[in-house]
Amino acid sequence: MELTGIVHNGVIVLENGAPLPEGARVRIIIDTQEALPRTAKELVMKFAGCMTELPADMARNHDHYIHGTPKR
Repeated sequence: MELTGIVHNGVIVLENGAPLPEGARVRIIIDTQEALPRTAKELVMKFAGCMTELPADMARNHDHYIHGTPKR
């Protein structure tokens, strides 16, 4: 039997509310065409805005803050 579904908050929800008997063993195959970003930009943009307490010039002077080089 093959069922499809989607993950919501870490729980697999089967399409059409397909019932499975309690204790049933299952095998999960991730559909990478759907689950993974298609470009590097999509991967990076997933994290855009997640760090809120950085200096205003972090993008320009990241080497200063990470490695201690002089600011630009």
